[in-house]
Amino acid sequence: MKSRLGFGIVIVLTFINLGYAGNFNHEFSDFSVRITKDTAKIKAAFHEDDIAANEYLKDRLKPIQSNFKRINSITQWTSILKRDIEGESAEGGEATFFFKGKRLEKILARHYGEMGQALIEYYLLNGQLSFVFQKDYKYNRPMFYDTKAMNENNDSEAFDFKKSEITETRNYFEKGNLFHIVNSQDCGAPFSGEYMAAEEKSIQDDFKRLTKLLK
Repeated sequence: MKSRLGFGIVIVLTFINLGYAGNFNHEFSDFSVRITKDTAKIKAAFHEDDIAANEYLKDRLKPIQSNFKRINSITQWTSILKRDIEGESAEGGEATFFFKGKRLEKILARHYGEMGQALIEYYLLNGQLSFVFQKDYKYNRPMFYDTKAMNENNDSEAFDFKKSEITETRNYFEKGNLFHIVNSQDCGAPFSGEYMAAEEKSIQDDFKRLTKLLK
């Protein structure tokens, strides 16, 4: 997806200002908590809207919605494992794996950068991807850009998390294959087959990298 590719490019910029990053660890942790509350419980209404707007896909979307509701209704997990995601940026990231019995049901991944962050939830059905929700936050200014930097640069804004530009993308899979994408910034026109294939590969590759963290 374009937002994911753009975010990947932005992450590279994080290495430019490593000296500033350490000063914002506490603040960045606060943002993480706030966003966790925002995304850990995605409302099923998102998916109801997708079904209503795509009646011809109703029979294919319904099982995905049911699986989504089943997983998010689980209150007692057999195990929840956390792993750091390293090497992507100076700020890194983290992944949380949710197991019921020996079966992996869900992964919540957070990728942090100076100019934004991405939160991605992966839902599995019979061991394969069923639904992937991504929420990208593009900051109004770099994370280290405080009021002092604003004044020194004769700017009108300092870093303000509340001014982040947010993009949401919902990816629907059937037997592990991506067949439908809904993006909050798109006009609703169907994506090309070439674009869908590229997105499927990108998501599957990211998913495989995350599962390797369990080994």
